[in-house]
Amino acid sequence: MADIKYEIIENLGVLGTSSNGWQKEINLVSWNERAAKYDIRDWNPDHTRMSKGITLSKEEAKLLSEILKEEFK
Repeated sequence: MADIKYEIIENLGVLGTSSNGWQKEINLVSWNERAAKYDIRDWNPDHTRMSKGITLSKEEAKLLSEILKEEFK
């Protein structure tokens, strides 16, 4: 498997912390030197290891935001 390059461009927030210290975060992440996308996943404290997660384009993130706003009215 090829190495995956990533750069956390901006940390937008922490959604929770597990007992082992890993944090579920939402970040803007550039994967393999591509344009940054919104990314939700667990990270270890020094951001050298990560869990599986989900990446969203700006349009997908906006739609998710609208769906959640409607859900929590």
